[in-house]
Amino acid sequence: MIVSLIACKNKGNVKNQMAKTEKADSLKPDKVQTAIGPLILPPPYATKSVAKVSSIVGWEEGQTPKAPDGFKVSRFADDLDHPRNLYVAPNGNYFVAESNDPQNSADQIRLLRDTNGDGEIDERHVFLENLNQPYGMLILNGYFYVGNVDGVVRFPYKEGQTKIEEEGEEILKLPAGGYNHHWTRNLIANEDGSKIYITVGSSSNVGEHGMEKEKRRANILQINPDGSGEIIFASGLRNPVGIDWNPANSELWTAVNERDKLGDNLVPDYITSVKKDGFYGWPYSYFGQIKDPRWKEEPHQKMVDKAIVPDVPVGSHTASLGLEFYNGNQFPTKYKNGAFVGQHGSWNRSKLAGYKVLFVPFENGKPQKPQDFLTGFLVNENGVKAHGRPVAVSETKDGSLLVNDDDGGVIWKVSAK
Repeated sequence: MIVSLIACKNKGNVKNQMAKTEKADSLKPDKVQTAIGPLILPPPYATKSVAKVSSIVGWEEGQTPKAPDGFKVSRFADDLDHPRNLYVAPNGNYFVAESNDPQNSADQIRLLRDTNGDGEIDERHVFLENLNQPYGMLILNGYFYVGNVDGVVRFPYKEGQTKIEEEGEEILKLPAGGYNHHWTRNLIANEDGSKIYITVGSSSNVGEHGMEKEKRRANILQINPDGSGEIIFASGLRNPVGIDWNPANSELWTAVNERDKLGDNLVPDYITSVKKDGFYGWPYSYFGQIKDPRWKEEPHQKMVDKAIVPDVPVGSHTASLGLEFYNGNQFPTKYKNGAFVGQHGSWNRSKLAGYKVLFVPFENGKPQKPQDFLTGFLVNENGVKAHGRPVAVSETKDGSLLVNDDDGGVIWKVSAK
């Protein structure tokens, strides 16, 4: 009996000690090696998660965002209804997806044209109407493709036409809806046009409504141009939006919104190269094998073990949505082959973060530390008022940079002086 009591007491002490050790470990910062160096992350819940939504006040006459010395910023197009994304066609025409949440979405694509080559828009047309929260656009093999929230649609297209009135063909249905439904579906083709890649964000923050509702979500999908042959190209990407090819090595890269409600500084959004069949952690872990405390079941350990550390952290809750590698020659040499990142801005952080465009230099195809490029979207650093919110970033044929400010209703043009 005495031996049994001692054994029970010792067992209880061991359990208590293990619990204390686990609690102590949960309070330690996490350190992970990224492509740009070590990243130290606070433990979950080190700070309280809060809701802090910016108030959009617009831009006064003559006001613009701020670029570094040697650049000028001008209005490329305005009076647009939430210009969420922009696609530069092979012939230099500009297609703008005007879309927003379901209750306030224009659900159309506008065509902007510079007919005399002076760098300014002189024609505007409503190109496509009656869409469903369109975002991604692509011209390929005589078709104009649109990424609606619930599917990929294509329309017969001839270069130069200013309106499409024919019925589209839905070549791929996509899952839509859900809490925090991440509605943007971006599109990009590979170099020979044989494959199309589609970004599909999760329906939730961290799978809290069941993973059965996350089928074909938090993924980049790959299909043939007719919609057949779907595969999951990469997974565990909570909300991938911006997508582009690294010009130095032809790697696919994406910009990803990470999860919420773990504190002010968790989890950083990121841009990363995307490996075929790669798994990037969501929802079980983040930045590799750092476990999300909301997922403790052991069966998920196999997924955690294979999670890939993303390449470049770009700040927590910054809503990094846009991604564009710079291929032009107008900007100084240091910008060549680097990546611009449009940060829509936080709504759930005690101090607003994002609300700017970052530049990530690349050397020999490898990323370096991000730096601010286009700022001034916030009225002041410590307040909650913003002039607008940058989203997509795109390069023009002459090497200027276009920045979609969807809440400001403006597309900004950044050119070298």
